[in-house]
Amino acid sequence: MLEKQGAGSIRAPENDRLASYLRYLATERRLSDHSCANYARDIKALLQLAGAMPLDDLQTQQIRRYVAQLHANGLSGKTLARMLSAWRGYYRYLARDHGLMRNPCQGLRAPRSAKRLPHALSPDEANRLVEIPVEGPQALRDKAILELFYSSGLRLSELSGLRVEDLNLDDATVRVTGKGNKTRVVPVGGHAIAAIRAWLVERSKSIGAQGALFPGKNGKALSQRAIQYCVKQRALKQGLGGNVHPHVLRHSFASHVLQSSGDLRAVQEMLGHASISTTQVYTHLDFQYLAKAYDKAHPRAKKKP
Repeated sequence: MLEKQGAGSIRAPENDRLASYLRYLATERRLSDHSCANYARDIKALLQLAGAMPLDDLQTQQIRRYVAQLHANGLSGKTLARMLSAWRGYYRYLARDHGLMRNPCQGLRAPRSAKRLPHALSPDEANRLVEIPVEGPQALRDKAILELFYSSGLRLSELSGLRVEDLNLDDATVRVTGKGNKTRVVPVGGHAIAAIRAWLVERSKSIGAQGALFPGKNGKALSQRAIQYCVKQRALKQGLGGNVHPHVLRHSFASHVLQSSGDLRAVQEMLGHASISTTQVYTHLDFQYLAKAYDKAHPRAKKKP
């Protein structure tokens, strides 16, 4: 997109500084490869927008114009907020290590986007998804994956990185490493425990007791793409359509636990959210569920005057 707008190529000195920043993110801040790649993409977008102008010379009004330009090209407020955050962080690094005196991104805010609530399955749909026919080793594995996603609300990256030693089936818990390399212990429900036990018996026939909980053919952990494909195909076979992915199960877990317990803080802990405000979106999902129930059940909601 940026090249079509006539942006210039990135100059060599800027490439060198960016490479240095990415090393800093990987070694000092210990961000994942995925996070570093996202920072690199967003900063390269700024460099392309700036063209021949050095970042040191950019003014706030120019950054504001870039944001407006990207917004006009269809980028959402959420995406632009992420990009602005990446740009601010890069300028802070340039100030610290390269003597830059100004941060033209400071104080700028992205345009607001319409708030979209996450899609969640109904309890009946979630139960239908996890109750797949167990026919063969792959079905045992897939059922354990689906049950664990829905039982514990794990992120895709968290589940794909699980090792057998992370499980404590006697305590019905699993230890996961989430965003920012933060570790938390999450409860695992009875149906998921049973599915995992059945899978471990099958798994032990071809691989040792340690290692990836869900290995691929090479013995290494299944890729995130393979797990996404598994969830999508199982949903299709269960008649749930093709728009079901691991994050839908995470949303469903959070929504259903909140509907049952009303304990927002507990849901925050289980999801591994750093801020309660991130978890509060599920209160809106809960309200939608209650509103639908009201519309169906309350006599004054059924008929319009």
